[in-house]
Formats: sequence, structure tokens, C-alpha cells
Amino acid sequence: MKTTDKQNRLKGVHPNMKIKEITLKELNPEKFIDEKVREIAALVGNGLAINALSGGVDSSAVTLLGYKALGDRLKTYFIDSGLMREGEPEYIVSLFKKLGVRVELVHAQKQFFAALKGKVDPEEKREAITQTFYSTVFTPLAKQSGAKFVFHGTNYTDVEETVAGIKRQHNILEQLGIDTEKTYGYKVIEPLVQLRKTGIRKIAKALGLPEEIYNRPPFPGPALAARVIGEVTPERTATVRKATKIVEEELQGIKAFQYLAILHEDRVTGIRAGKRDFGLQIEVRCWDSKDAVTGSPTWLPFDTLARLAERITTEVLGVVSVTYNIAKKPPSTIEAV
Repeated sequence: MKTTDKQNRLKGVHPNMKIKEITLKELNPEKFIDEKVREIAALVGNGLAINALSGGVDSSAVTLLGYKALGDRLKTYFIDSGLMREGEPEYIVSLFKKLGVRVELVHAQKQFFAALKGKVDPEEKREAITQTFYSTVFTPLAKQSGAKFVFHGTNYTDVEETVAGIKRQHNILEQLGIDTEKTYGYKVIEPLVQLRKTGIRKIAKALGLPEEIYNRPPFPGPALAARVIGEVTPERTATVRKATKIVEEELQGIKAFQYLAILHEDRVTGIRAGKRDFGLQIEVRCWDSKDAVTGSPTWLPFDTLARLAERITTEVLGVVSVTYNIAKKPPSTIEAV
């Protein structure tokens, strides 16, 4: 790495990025919110903006920033790709209704699973989700609404990992040279792009979001597709969804950065009732991290791991093996795909 690149990293600037990171030490949540609300209002003017709310801390914070700046001139959708947590679409729509934000639920499971059919390569799956989201589902919604601006909950780590070639994040467009106005007909606004996850949590709390949102585990842009190794089908997604629910229930009291379940591709030999059960393998990951750039597996008590294994093999149909990841990031990554 060149000296200038080292200096840039120390300043919070990736050598291939033009974005200046706002560190946790530098962040003043109230000042940040005031500045972004003014910037959004000035940029959108009397026009309309649109956004897709996923229920994660990033998209939730962006939704409230946009709502504070624009009120009802922000049109918010929850796109149900069929890849979300159990009960997530209805839960998020209801929660934001209580906060005064109307969210329209869009059912798009068929489009996403059709695009993912037969694909096993991680980048091909991510690209299929990106293209389905923007070209097939979201862009038509934007055109129908007449909105010329779209909010993304992009954070600094999303951009950093994408431009470094580690893995493509679905919400990275302009940073890859994609002209969104020419390609999709709208301009992208990314109010949180200078912040990492810990900073965004502070913003979300200051915006008045409940702790169940601002402290919830991070959830990937490709949703549960990022936790299925191999082909993503409705059946395989249902398996990892059930395992995810158990992991989140059992580990919610753990002071960890993130915890998740992963469905492996190959079947493994198991035994039930004295007979061979050629079944599924779930991998559990739990991370200690401050910024998602590096991470270490959380040292969980063995009885916690044993309880996870017992519940998953008992409650998730077809699972005969449960493992726990003990490799650091790097060389591992927080999500599997």
C-alpha cells in the first residue's frame, strides 16, 4: 500500500473512495440529524422521494430522516422478497404506522425466486437480487409514484467492501459508476454513507426508533439469500428462516455485534430412531465487532451452544448437524455469501 493510501485510511478515506468517514468519536447525533434533514429538504425541494424499508437499522434510520424532512412527500414501501425474517413484513409495517409513517407492503416473492432459480455462485445471486429489486420491482414503483429521488441506507462499510472487491452490496450503484438517473430515472440520496453500523445505531436512537430496531442484529441487503449456500429456493429459505428465529431468540441477551444461522449446501449423514438420516447442516455465527471491518467469534458458553443445537435439530425439519464458526474476520466474513 502506498504511503498516501495509508494516510487516507488513517483519515477514514478508502483509497478507492471519495467518501470521508465520520467516526464514532466525531459523531454528534443531533447535529448530524439536523444537517441531513436540511440537506434532504433542500435537495428534494417540492418534489417527491421514495424508499424501500427493510426493517434493518440502516433503512429504518433513513426512513425517519426522510420523513422528518419531507413528511408525506416520502413514499415508503416494504418489498417482501420472500427472503425476510419470520413475520418481518407485517411487523415492520405495523411498527412504522405507530411512528406516523405509512408503509405500503409489496408482494414480490415470485419475481425474486424466479431470478434466483438455478444460481449457486454468490456474486450471481447478489446480482440477481440487485437486478430484480431495481429493474423488476422498485423502478416501476418509482415511476408510478413520480418520485425523482430515492433513499438508500448505504453505510460506509457497504461501500468499502464493494469497491475493495470483497463482495458486492446490492445498494451500491453510483460508487460503481452506475448513473442512476440515466439507468433508472432517479437520483439516489445516501444520508448515512459516512457512518458505520455503530454510528447509525446512535442516529436511529436519537431519531426516536425503539430499541428493538436500533439494537437489532444487522441483516444483509440480500436478506436470507446471503445465508443460503447454494441455490436459494422457497424451501431452503424456509429452513434458514426457522433456524434464524431460534438463533435470535437464544442469543438476544448476548452482548454481540451480530448473530445468524447459515444453511450449507451439502447434506450430511445423521441418525434418527436408529436409522440413517441424510440431512441438512446449519452453521451458527456470532460476532464481536465494532465496525464490521474486523470481527472475532463470540465466546459462547457451551450450554448455550448445546441448547442451540438441540432446538435447531428438533424444531427445524431435516437438520441433523449444527456447527459454530470459530474463524475470525478476516479471513472469514460476517455473512457467508
